[in-house]
Amino acid sequence: MLPGNSVAFSAKTEYGIVSLVELAAIYEQGGVLQVAEIAHRQSIPDRYLEQMLTSLRRARILRSIRGPKGGYQLARPPADITIADVVGCLEGEAAARAAASRDTPEFEVLSALQERLDQARAAILSGTSLQDLLEQRDQLAQAQAMYFI
Repeated sequence: MLPGNSVAFSAKTEYGIVSLVELAAIYEQGGVLQVAEIAHRQSIPDRYLEQMLTSLRRARILRSIRGPKGGYQLARPPADITIADVVGCLEGEAAARAAASRDTPEFEVLSALQERLDQARAAILSGTSLQDLLEQRDQLAQAQAMYFI
């Protein structure tokens, strides 16, 4: 990947998705994780993670549970949460590109290429759920465990 391209996830989005995959793993049991638990396991700064999880709660992707045994849990099944939902929440909509004095054929073909890239990325993110990532994680963990036996 080239530096600065829009296809890569920001660190904020990476941290958010990794945290959501952890929460997806305990969703069926009604499990709750505290910010400190996730932050410790994934080496994410607590305060930074708290801000992301608050954004995801406001977007109704997460719910927070108060009290000593409280924390965060997914607001709906992992199969119902797309990565596009998460990226949209944490990164916002893509900023419009400056088009001033760029109406040459060269810039037009480049712009068309960027549009196709954006559409392909959107399709992949919309077609991928937290459940998909959880299943891929579990397969990877199982393959690694078998390798060490």
